[in-house]
Amino acid sequence: MNNTLKHQDITEKIIGAAFEVHKYFGNGFQELIYQRALALELGKAGLEFAREVEQDIFYKDFPKPIGTRRADFVVAKNILVELKAITALEAVHEAQLLNYLKAYQLEIGLLLNFGATSLEIKRLILTQPHPRSKSRRP
Repeated sequence: MNNTLKHQDITEKIIGAAFEVHKYFGNGFQELIYQRALALELGKAGLEFAREVEQDIFYKDFPKPIGTRRADFVVAKNILVELKAITALEAVHEAQLLNYLKAYQLEIGLLLNFGATSLEIKRLILTQPHPRSKSRRP
């Protein structure tokens, strides 16, 4: 039986980088501080990433976007990373990440919360691709 997860090598490096940031800062800073520090750690880990990646949001089959959203990070063109700096993650934050995965047409997402006493990590997988996925890849 194969116990490896898809993109496990990359997600492990991302999580390791997040632990380094949380170990140094602890909780209590604004999300932007954690985002900037994580960018430094991702670079140090040798990971290719883009920050604040903007994506059009479409509604049904209408041809024009109805808005945009910025993901905190897209790592190695495969992993969407969303940061929070709140007391505790809630189901709404997981739903938000799943919606971003649909919009960005990515399968794997990490939700990292630096606001809790211990770093909170959720690894989510989008199992149903978005119907526009063939034509709207970022």
